[in-house]
Amino acid sequence: MHEHIAEAVKEPDVVTVPPGAVCLRFETMKLYSALGAVRHLLDTGQVSPGDTLIDSSSGIYAHALALACHRHGLKCHIVGSTTVDRTLRVQLQILGATLEQVRPSKNLRLDQNLRVERIGELLRENPDYHWMRQYHDSIHYLGYRDVADLIGKEVPEGALALVGGVGTGASTGAIATYLREAGRDVTLVGVQPFGSVTFGAEHVSDPDMIIAGIGSSIPFRNVRHELYDRIHWVNFDYAMSGAVELLRASGIFAGLSAGAAYLATLWERRRDDSRTYVFLAADTGHRYVDSAYAHHGRARGLGAMRPHEVTEQQDLRHPWSTMDWPPRASALLRGEPLLVPGAV
Repeated sequence: MHEHIAEAVKEPDVVTVPPGAVCLRFETMKLYSALGAVRHLLDTGQVSPGDTLIDSSSGIYAHALALACHRHGLKCHIVGSTTVDRTLRVQLQILGATLEQVRPSKNLRLDQNLRVERIGELLRENPDYHWMRQYHDSIHYLGYRDVADLIGKEVPEGALALVGGVGTGASTGAIATYLREAGRDVTLVGVQPFGSVTFGAEHVSDPDMIIAGIGSSIPFRNVRHELYDRIHWVNFDYAMSGAVELLRASGIFAGLSAGAAYLATLWERRRDDSRTYVFLAADTGHRYVDSAYAHHGRARGLGAMRPHEVTEQQDLRHPWSTMDWPPRASALLRGEPLLVPGAV
């Protein structure tokens, strides 16, 4: 029996998806990140019950942090994007979290900059607040050890390929790190939208980029580029098609990042079927019903899709590109390496 709903909700469903793939389907994967980080802060005395934790979020992390704070008796304040919908706003209010949304902006970069700017103002006004810094603080890796342990139990033998959205870097990067520490042979395949700076695709815009949660318009220090072996850039139309086909083929109703990861998984397995492919469905599809699933009639068949195999980011192009991630590219993008507390 769980002591709090957060512990129950975080656990993924582990589903076999033919041919030869395993999907970890989460209701909200970032609960692992938020719960692990909050426990670490409490255990090390950096925060105490009753303190206020704050952060910026486009929606999913806001819910996760609010639940983690509710679980441990902490206050929560979110500086949110305009993408935080009414359903989540009401939940946050009832959970005791406070939310302020920045003004509407023309693009993701401005939205993220506005949120970070507001966080700075709040910290100057309230120096006792603790900024969670989900984009930059490596404590957000810690909770994902449990996911790596789960994969180790559910897929006990053989080489793995882990496929999923890069986002802040604290999901795919952390899971691969802990699996490799345990001696597992793991190829890490990251998924990105066009327009994201994280792996150098900011020069290729995607006007319909509503899968921003797996990319970024500003650098994230939690992304350890050297962990990744392959990167796929997928645009909205192909991610939507992947999500629709995943639902049709398996019954899994998940977000657009899962559709992109499913598409990448099918291609990678075609290239090398010697591994078991594990792909992440980080959230459910509910928030994408109007923007994506309602347009399922124009979803394309995945069998005819082929990515552009490139060797340099300058050659990236729609609708789907992929490349081996070379160490020299990591050296250019990663900056100072991060140390994961208790892990590396």
